[in-house]
Amino acid sequence: MSGALSGQVAWITGGGSGIGLAGAIELARAGAQVVISGRDAAKLQAAVVQATLQGAPDGTVSAVALDVADRAAVARVADDIQQRLGRVDILVNSAGINVRQRAWEQVTPEAFDQVTTVNLNGAAWCTMAVLPGMRARGQGTVINVSSFAGWHYSALTGPAYTASKAAMRALTADFNIENGRHGLRATALCPGEVATPILKSRPVEPSDAEKARMLQEDDLGRTIGFIATLPPHVCINELVISPVWNRIYVGGEEFGRRG
Repeated sequence: MSGALSGQVAWITGGGSGIGLAGAIELARAGAQVVISGRDAAKLQAAVVQATLQGAPDGTVSAVALDVADRAAVARVADDIQQRLGRVDILVNSAGINVRQRAWEQVTPEAFDQVTTVNLNGAAWCTMAVLPGMRARGQGTVINVSSFAGWHYSALTGPAYTASKAAMRALTADFNIENGRHGLRATALCPGEVATPILKSRPVEPSDAEKARMLQEDDLGRTIGFIATLPPHVCINELVISPVWNRIYVGGEEFGRRG
């Protein structure tokens, strides 16, 4: 297969829908062999079909079920991918969650732990699992899907999500500090509001009209493709992208409470 990423293998967590699936489609179009992971096996299989319908060449996208909150399972899946396909050149940490009851006076310790474990620890565990192979080859790209909420703080997302996404930016920076000398690179991708299924977990789901003015999944797919296809000597340390109509700038605390 020809393309800028021909011969490369990409692993995308949270790949069953939203930003992860859009990224998978773009990377497959660019020639990569792509593995998508997520908790719902049936949803993943539907995503593989959707990827093909949206232009991913036949056989370039496959799926394996994984809950990134399960550290042992992360290690098993990473090992399986690398055994089957020989390598992981591109890791996209897109798995992420939030809870409806998210404000300080609402969130429980259990929910706080769940959000930070998936969003932050899961990304770290996946990165640890592919890092030795990347270092051995002297090349690799990690894209951590952080959030505008981890770059510009607001009342919208709650302390667990905000803290986990801000920490992903720090995780990315530390990766580059330690691994740039080995030929590896990482990007903290910080999108503003994107019309993806995670909006259903908002206290009040935005209207269709509001979603239409947000970033769309394909916008982030193309962004992931852009980052991954840059020459290997180029590192975008952080990329902040938002809709022109940015409600986070204008809504204040009241916007955060109502969705």
